[in-house]
Amino acid sequence: MKSSLRHLLAALALGAAVLPVVSVAQDAPPPEKQRGPGGPGGGRGGMMTPAQQVERLDQALALTAEQKTKITAIMKEQAAAMQAIPAEERREKMAEMRKAIQEKIRATLTPEQMKKFDDMPPAGGGRGGPGGPGGKKKEN
Repeated sequence: MKSSLRHLLAALALGAAVLPVVSVAQDAPPPEKQRGPGGPGGGRGGMMTPAQQVERLDQALALTAEQKTKITAIMKEQAAAMQAIPAEERREKMAEMRKAIQEKIRATLTPEQMKKFDDMPPAGGGRGGPGGPGGKKKEN
C-alpha cells in the first residue's frame, strides 16, 4: 500500500513539474503563424508587400508623409507590373525593373536620404547572388 501511494505521489509531482512547460508551449502560436506567408518578409518567395517595403524605407530614411504616399504608389505600381509579367520572364526583367523603381524612389528623396538609400543592403539580403550563399564572389 505504501509503495503504490509513493508511486502516485511521485506521478503527481512529475505531472505538476511538467504542467507549466506544456501550458507555455500551447500558448505560443505554431511557427508558421508567427511569420508572414513564405517566411520573413511575407509574400511568396520572401517578397515584401508594398507596405512592408515602405516601412523598411521609413525606418532607414525617416520619410515624410508625402514621401510615404509617393513611394507606396511606386511600390504598388511595381507589384502590379510584376504580376502582369509571365512567371517565366520575371527573373530576366527583375533587375531592369528594380533599377527603374530605385530611380523613381531616389527622385522623391532628399540628398541625405539618397546617400542612406544608396548604402542600404538590398531587401532580402541579396541571397543567392554573387557573393551570397552558393554564388561566386566578384573579383575586384
